[in-house]
Amino acid sequence: MPVQQLYKASRIFSGNTWLNDHVVVAENNIITAVVPFSSIADPASVQRFDNCILAPAFMDLQIYGAYGKLLSVFPETDALYKLNDYCNKGGAVYCLPTVATNTREVFINAIDAVKAYWKQGGKGVLGLHLEGPWINPVKRGAHIEALIHSPTLAEVQELLDYGKGVIKMITLAPEVCSKEITDCILSYGIIISAGHSNATYNQAKEGFANGITTVTHLFNAMSPLQHREPGLAGAVMDDDKTFCSIIPDGFHVDYAAIRIAKQVMKERLFVITDAVTHTTEGYYKHAMSGDKYEAAGILSGSALTMIKAVRNLVDNNVTSLEEALRMCSLYPAQVMGMDKQLGRIEKGYEASLVILNEQLELVKLIN
Repeated sequence: MPVQQLYKASRIFSGNTWLNDHVVVAENNIITAVVPFSSIADPASVQRFDNCILAPAFMDLQIYGAYGKLLSVFPETDALYKLNDYCNKGGAVYCLPTVATNTREVFINAIDAVKAYWKQGGKGVLGLHLEGPWINPVKRGAHIEALIHSPTLAEVQELLDYGKGVIKMITLAPEVCSKEITDCILSYGIIISAGHSNATYNQAKEGFANGITTVTHLFNAMSPLQHREPGLAGAVMDDDKTFCSIIPDGFHVDYAAIRIAKQVMKERLFVITDAVTHTTEGYYKHAMSGDKYEAAGILSGSALTMIKAVRNLVDNNVTSLEEALRMCSLYPAQVMGMDKQLGRIEKGYEASLVILNEQLELVKLIN
C-alpha cells in the first residue's frame, strides 16, 4: 500500500502563486494533491516547517565539479556523487555535469562515468553538457585554444553515437558549425546552446531559426550588444523563444546588466551556477580568487550554489523572489523539456521540493 508523505510550510510557492496554510500530499515521490491543512484528517502525520517557504526544487544545467574533483580531471562516479551532493546542498535536485573544451578521451571517459553512475543507481544527474570544443577561439574565455576547432560530420557522429542518451546539451558557436552539423546534433535529440561565440546578429538569428534553442551564459564569452552590430547578446534579447542562461554571482555579470536583461527577456532567462572547483591538474587549473575562480588569471568559473543565486537576485533587486525561484526551477525544466514533471507544485508533478527559511537558506531538500 502506498505511503503518503505530507509537507506543510508557512507559505508554499507553487510556481505560479502563493498558498498559505496548505499541505503538499505525495505518494512514491509524485504529488497527489495540494490541500488546505484543515482538510487533513491526521494533522500529526504532517511534516511541518514553520516560518519557512516550500518551493519547487532547483535544476543546474551547467556545473563542472565539486569538492576538489573537477569532472574533466576525474571522470569517474565519485566525482559525480560529489557534484550531486554539492547541488543538493544548494537546493538543486537535478543537474547537468559539464565538461569544457577538452580531448576526445576526456569526453569519452566522462560519458562512461555517467553511464556507470546511472548503473549504480546514482540520482540527480540528467546527463552531460559538453561546452566546446566547437566554439570560436576569439571568444574562448578560459577554454584551451589548441583544442578548439570546427567539427567534421564524421567526428560529430562518432562522439554522439558513443554518447547517445548521455549527452543532453552541447554549447557551440553557430558561426563555426554548418547547418549540416547542427542538424546532425539535433537529430540525436540534443539541445544546442550558442556560446563562446563571435556570431553576428544575423548569424545568431539564423542559428535560432535552424534549431538552436538556448544561449550559454549571457554576456560572457559572446559578441556583445553594440549599436551597429547587436551580436549574439542582442540577438537573443531580440528573440521571443530562445532561452538563455546567466551567472548571477556579481563577478561574471553586473547585477544591473542582469536586471536590464531580465526586463527584456522575462521568462526566457534562467540561472546556472557555472560552478567549478579547485584543481591543480588537467587543462583547467581553477584557483579560488575571492568568491570566484580563475585559471591562468582569467575568470574561469563561479563558487555559486543555486540557493545563493536566488539570494543574490533578490538582495540585489534584480527581480522578485517568485521570479528568482522560477529562474532556478521552472525555466531550466522548460529548457530540458521537463516542465510537465518539474518546476511546479501541482498534482502529477514530482515531489522535488526545497524548504527555505526566512533568510532564504536551505532547510531541507525533498526528493
